[in-house]
Amino acid sequence: MTGRVGRSAAVAVLGMTGKTVAIEASFNSGLPGIDIVGLPDAAVSESKKRVRAAISNMGVSLSQQRITVSLSPGNLRKEGTVFDLGIALAILAAEALVPGGCEDIVCYGELGLDNRLHPVTGVLPAVMAAQAAGFERMIVPRANLDEASMVTGMRVLGAVDLAQVVNSLGGRVRETGLPAVEMDIPQVALPRTTHDLAEVQGQAQGRFALEVAAAGGHHMYMTGSPGAGKTLLAECLPSIVPPLTPEAAMEVLALRSTDGAIEPGNHLCVVAPFEAPHHSATRAAFIGTSKYGRLGVIGRAHRGILFMDEVPEFSRDVLESLREPLEHGYCNIERSWGSVRMPSDFQLIMASNPCPCGASGAPGNRCICTPAQRKRYRSKLSEPLLDRIDIQLNMLPVAPADLVSGRPQETSATVAARVERARAAQTERYAGLPWELNAKADGAFLLDHFALTRKETAPLHDAMERRLLSARGFTRILRVATSLADLDGIDRPGREHVLQAFALRMKDVR
Repeated sequence: MTGRVGRSAAVAVLGMTGKTVAIEASFNSGLPGIDIVGLPDAAVSESKKRVRAAISNMGVSLSQQRITVSLSPGNLRKEGTVFDLGIALAILAAEALVPGGCEDIVCYGELGLDNRLHPVTGVLPAVMAAQAAGFERMIVPRANLDEASMVTGMRVLGAVDLAQVVNSLGGRVRETGLPAVEMDIPQVALPRTTHDLAEVQGQAQGRFALEVAAAGGHHMYMTGSPGAGKTLLAECLPSIVPPLTPEAAMEVLALRSTDGAIEPGNHLCVVAPFEAPHHSATRAAFIGTSKYGRLGVIGRAHRGILFMDEVPEFSRDVLESLREPLEHGYCNIERSWGSVRMPSDFQLIMASNPCPCGASGAPGNRCICTPAQRKRYRSKLSEPLLDRIDIQLNMLPVAPADLVSGRPQETSATVAARVERARAAQTERYAGLPWELNAKADGAFLLDHFALTRKETAPLHDAMERRLLSARGFTRILRVATSLADLDGIDRPGREHVLQAFALRMKDVR
């Protein structure tokens, strides 16, 4: 008998999103074998060998006919081994070995030759995509069950092997009794130890600027001689920003899932990610997806902090690739295999020396760089990129008196409490709007909401008339002024806040 068709479903994950894939298996006359169509990669094409061996080792003999497996939509590239389980169930359904059918069940797992299910990556975004598509049931490997169960409203089966899956759907095959395959956790870099602001001696202006940046989620650029405390300040930022909301934490966890960095039993982490890449990182490493679905630095920094130390040492391609993420919170990537929108909503903190040797402007004027070297070094940061940075600070060296004064400094906990109050004011102000923080607020909304007068914004109009400030810079200064007012506990920013925000946006960092 020919023309029998079995159906199941799977998910193709790309970044933090997924698209459901309909799987059909048909038995037709022809030489025995399995053909897979629907734009599969090498790993998907090889699944026919794994599937046939797994079904055979489960004690089932397939009909000696030609089996065609279709993965739909056909124009979506399918990559990885996560389609194994769905393909196997569709074939078994065509053989009438799954009486209840499985077209309404999403299958996500890799098959071993002994029919056991091996854990896979990207389970969390796959479950979220399946739920968004209207599915209510899903089957994953036992090792991925804790991760999949984090999505409420889905009935998830964590199976040890293919035989268990078939029997749970009404089939009757012998159980193999093999143990479950454990999760192989990749070695990932441990997060940096968060410093406390109490460790920062002196640098009152830098501490204040960091607090403003934390309050409104503003991007920040610090330039100054070596030892001024730029790196220490940046590493203190995670200690004063509020914890992630449950929604943001779920996004971060979903992205980690695509990298396979979720341990069994791992729960939502409310600490904002902190990424500090080396300056030798390439553009592909930053943006990601040089391979299908591969995360980059900005993807790992999503909903967190990206710290770029010695920023002029990064390649020009890397620096210019930051423009779109800074403006929109995502990055559109076009490759030969297709296009994808990668989430990259992060807070950027940059730091640099004033020149290649670092001695320019330091006491004693010991700089050995030529004017051409200094110009080339500073020109790595283009005007369009700097225009997207809200706070631009020139840090002076730490005074010796500050190091030996012994005066206690404010702790991160004290500053974090003020930041939390400022964030609470923003949550109330922007309720129901597309943004949550001052750093994302629309300039026209701020002008209208606070009814700012021409007198209060006169310094900005004067700077624009003299071509010292762009329209984007005008809006970003208003955003910082709003954060300053929130820290002061005032309902609206005034002229003094506008002037203070203007001073924090140092124009000539070159």
